[in-house]
Amino acid sequence: MAKRIFVVDDEQCIADTLVVILRNSGFEATAFYNAQTVLEQVELLCPELVISDVMMPGMNGVEMAVLIRDRHPACKILLFSGQAATPELLEGVRRRGYDFELLAKPVHPKELLARAANVGDKSEVDLKRTA
Repeated sequence: MAKRIFVVDDEQCIADTLVVILRNSGFEATAFYNAQTVLEQVELLCPELVISDVMMPGMNGVEMAVLIRDRHPACKILLFSGQAATPELLEGVRRRGYDFELLAKPVHPKELLARAANVGDKSEVDLKRTA
């Protein structure tokens, strides 16, 4: 059975392109363009992995990731960003006991596929509650 992956980016062409790459490699991938829609769908479909941009209008990817992690601890999160302001957001959630991996945007397709293939492996680094 294919791993269910949600891809979140307010830039639709980026989300759609990542979904095509993932689907062509055998994953069940769905694109979303805002955090609120993802939060609604996570409750219904519970993906194995959420790959999300950090800087989005409304709720950013870090806030969304924390909510997903609190509600669905088994769901893995992988964040990516091309913004310089991202480290401050990440440090804020680290102080609250969260730690996660961040990939630089643009994400190379080989890197994306390697991360998606390793979902569930013990070596995977994801967003997790540490306290």
